[in-house]
Amino acid sequence: MAKVSVNKHQPVYQMPTNPAAVRTKKYALPTKKYINLAMRYFLKSQLKWGLLPLALILINAVVSLTGLYPNIWIYVTIFVGVILYLLFWVIQFVGITQLAQYKPMFEKFQYEIDNRQILMKLNQKEGSVMKWEQILDGYKDKDAYVLIISKGQFINLPFSIFNSEHDIKVFERILKQKELLKV
Repeated sequence: MAKVSVNKHQPVYQMPTNPAAVRTKKYALPTKKYINLAMRYFLKSQLKWGLLPLALILINAVVSLTGLYPNIWIYVTIFVGVILYLLFWVIQFVGITQLAQYKPMFEKFQYEIDNRQILMKLNQKEGSVMKWEQILDGYKDKDAYVLIISKGQFINLPFSIFNSEHDIKVFERILKQKELLKV
């Protein structure tokens, strides 16, 4: 392996910034907030599957009322199955908070947001860029904006990390332009 000489006068490259970008204060997503957001999004996306246990209960009720096959165990089985399914997903989301590969999701970032990208900066020299195409959905919560990247990945931007009301309005306008926030 060749040795690379280090030049003290070589410039250190910083992350590109846009002077018109919305800048936020540093913020780290708390693990409890993450679990809450992940479960809410999961339940919202799985709502149609909630009809399956309901249909099974109704079918069993009809069969029981006609006297064809009275059975109360199906109610217990459906209830236990639903609870175990939800518990499985809670454990998955709690596990994500403990894995080393997901630790970057819970680090303190300063965000710089413009029409092209979301720049997530750990410090002045380190960070990552997220293109708007990577964001699947977004919504405005009672205390934050939530940008959904995938089933278990979110960017949570509380109103308190924005520096002014003007920054919040500019960010909201960007979200509306990207059709992530319903008008």
